[in-house]
Amino acid sequence: MTTTAAGLRLVDIRKSFGATRALRGVSFEIVPGEIHGLIGENGAGKSTLMKILSGAHAADAGAMELGGQPYVPADPHDARLKGVAMIYQELNLALHLSVQENILLGAESVAWGWIDRRASRERARAALAQLGHESIDLDRRAGDFSIAEQQVIEIARALLIKPQVLIMDEPTSSLTQADTEKLFATILRLRAQGVSIIYISHFLEECRRLCDRYTVLKDGETVGTGVMKDATLDHIVTLMTGREVKTLYPRSAHARGAVVLEVKAVASVPRLKRASFQVRTGEIFGLAGLIGAGRTDLLRAIFSLDAVVAGDVCIIGAEGQAATPRRRWRQGLGFLSENRKEEGLMLNQSIADNLTLTKQGSYGRGGWINGPRQREAAQRWVDELRVKCRDTGQPIGDLSGGNQQKVAIARLLEHPARIFLLDEPTRGIDVGSKAQIYELIGGLAAAGKTVIVVSSYLPELLGLCDTVGVMCRGELAAIRPCAEWSEAEIMRVATGSS
Repeated sequence: MTTTAAGLRLVDIRKSFGATRALRGVSFEIVPGEIHGLIGENGAGKSTLMKILSGAHAADAGAMELGGQPYVPADPHDARLKGVAMIYQELNLALHLSVQENILLGAESVAWGWIDRRASRERARAALAQLGHESIDLDRRAGDFSIAEQQVIEIARALLIKPQVLIMDEPTSSLTQADTEKLFATILRLRAQGVSIIYISHFLEECRRLCDRYTVLKDGETVGTGVMKDATLDHIVTLMTGREVKTLYPRSAHARGAVVLEVKAVASVPRLKRASFQVRTGEIFGLAGLIGAGRTDLLRAIFSLDAVVAGDVCIIGAEGQAATPRRRWRQGLGFLSENRKEEGLMLNQSIADNLTLTKQGSYGRGGWINGPRQREAAQRWVDELRVKCRDTGQPIGDLSGGNQQKVAIARLLEHPARIFLLDEPTRGIDVGSKAQIYELIGGLAAAGKTVIVVSSYLPELLGLCDTVGVMCRGELAAIRPCAEWSEAEIMRVATGSS
């Protein structure tokens, strides 16, 4: 491929952090008006490469060119001024500031040394309109919006500078299908305008649909590149993981037993209006629906994180006491939040502390923790779940998303839970880690545990679950055996069309 006027070229990029070689020699090119999929497992080097490209890190070796000229950004602000914008998977908003202030931060319109508030406001509204969200209130605090809406604000901020190269890291991980379609339309418009887009996603179907070409990274190296329409999913998965795609959803033999949880006409403010269902031992029960339909609210109500204003949650065999999260833990329930960063983990604490958080009384006396016993317990799960880390004393924030998620699930296993409430358990993690978590969930069912899974990824629900219920506008609208569902039928029920 020949690099043209506004093309981007990376040659033999290398980066180490101490003894860890994050990048061992990565090369790829992208031309104007191309959507290039960057694919790889967590830990393959994608994030490090993008941080170098966006100015957050400096490469140890290698060269970059933008528009045929050497490109060496001093910092992220310098990279933006040169025309390279990055949208990170983890939201990077000032939640106490307004939507307008977040979109314009560092890029306000100025006239005669003063901020031109009218021009600034028009630019912020235009950026949102480009995404089909001009109705978002520019004066509300960013922290008042849902994760999906915050993602839209983040994308609007990146579009404000009209970048030559736009890097998108898992941009649809928190978006509804409707918002995803709007984003895809925006990406295609940007491509038509000559913008180069580097698209990072673990949803390979998205990459197949959207990208012109692809590059696969593994262990810090480029292991494959090509034209997307000529590649099969099997080929890409094999490049990434060395495993065939048919093994992605392993089916463990498991039999359903007695009812262990019954939800009776439960409602919770503000979104959950009514939900009734039963789950049994050895059952994997999936919850589908659009973001905002009440799936997360239902799990939080079951775990007593949100107040139940109507109906009842019955844990078979548990004491009939007023429900609190602490009592739910004691009754054998375990909850995995969809938001690892804000709710699920203490990112500045060790793997061992995070893994044993709900059971610290078992590892010490009088407020003192027996460190060796705690680390020994944590090491067992690190080994069993194949968590990639230096040791159990390493801060969990240093790990990849997939390995963080394994530790969060290991906490439920260590407690131990008998009913697992898993909210988006594979969001933002790679194909290989997903396969391991699917295997783990199947193993829980085989051991007689009960698993309730919320997922926005329909192939995941259909490949994993015994039963699927679909939420629509705050109500559990339909429950059927998995074999009776298709993706199209799930969407019809979720959108109220069926």
